[in-house]
Amino acid sequence: MVFGLPFLSTAVGRSVVTVSIMLRTTITQENKVLYLGEWLTVVYLMFDFLQWTVTRHMSTIPKGNILLKNKLFGLSAMALTAALVLSGCAASEETAEETTTDTSTSTEETTTEETTEAAEELSGSILVDGSSTVGPASEIAAELFMERNPGVRVSVNISGTGGGFEKFCNGETDGSNASRGIKDEEAALCEENGIAYDFVTVANDALSVVVNKDNPLECISVETLSEIWNQDSTLATWGEVTTADIPAAIQDEPIVLYGPGTDSGTFDYFTDEINGDSGNIRIDYNNIGEEDDLAVQGVAAAAGGLSFIPYSYYQESLDEVKGLAVDGGNGCVEPTVENVQNQSYSPLGRGLFTYASSTALARPEVQEFFRFLINETELINGTAGYVGLTPEQQDEQLARVEALIG
Repeated sequence: MVFGLPFLSTAVGRSVVTVSIMLRTTITQENKVLYLGEWLTVVYLMFDFLQWTVTRHMSTIPKGNILLKNKLFGLSAMALTAALVLSGCAASEETAEETTTDTSTSTEETTTEETTEAAEELSGSILVDGSSTVGPASEIAAELFMERNPGVRVSVNISGTGGGFEKFCNGETDGSNASRGIKDEEAALCEENGIAYDFVTVANDALSVVVNKDNPLECISVETLSEIWNQDSTLATWGEVTTADIPAAIQDEPIVLYGPGTDSGTFDYFTDEINGDSGNIRIDYNNIGEEDDLAVQGVAAAAGGLSFIPYSYYQESLDEVKGLAVDGGNGCVEPTVENVQNQSYSPLGRGLFTYASSTALARPEVQEFFRFLINETELINGTAGYVGLTPEQQDEQLARVEALIG
């Protein structure tokens, strides 16, 4: 008989209860008493109910069906065995749980102490302002840095590269994010106010030329960009462009331009590289200020739309706008991470910077924040969707940070 238990009966079951009560063995673990008797009592009650159920249904089984009867008896045996095992495990697990809890508590206390000690090492506040291009990555860096250093408060504001330098050179901020280098007049203001400074490169950028998704163009030259964007341009439709073969499908479409405001470092960089002079731009474009997403919305809505936006915004908008390859004189090159890092995406590949004053860098929390910007370039820029530093750039900028700290 497979797994049959004809010898088990209610009387035996009662005996189990009697023995369990007699045993009433105690296990002491740090003054905690566990009674095995109660567990065995529960086991009996479970078995008694199952036995009653099996007995009740035995009469419905055809006499010749021994296999099914044995299966029912086997089910009873397995249930009892499982219950006994579980009762033993329960006692063991309770003891183990208490031991584990003690160990876990000890570990947590140690970790908490270590975290507290680390947090106590740095305290203070850091104020950074400036570029809308660098800002999103800087905000992520600030959040990550504060998670590791709860005693430090890092605030990141966005007023454009130019607006950021104005505050920085007036001594209002500790750091200034910039998508271009500092201008002579801005440097003069810093000098006038006794603000000594320097910068580190925190990321790379591929300033991306974008058009409507239905625009058949695939590449645009610097010459054509200048023809469209320079301050003397009067082009009204794509068909009026003379420096490129414009597909017939868009020749009648009005050229609708979207670009940043004059406080933007992106504005300065683009006009300088494309039109030969910072600030050289036609006045009839749609000024989006520091809101790059407005450029995306405008270009997506206009068949003849055209704009230039930071790489991170372009990557976020691949379903809405189309990026063009740029011909800077050596053929069409697409705005990609690889092309930016190997510097073939020219002239619209650029570095992104964070400036720091010497006064701010004398403070430990600022020193660690600038080290963090470079050491965690992959995490910060990867999270923000930016083009991070190459290993060579990272080593170079770390050395620069240490030199700035002195």
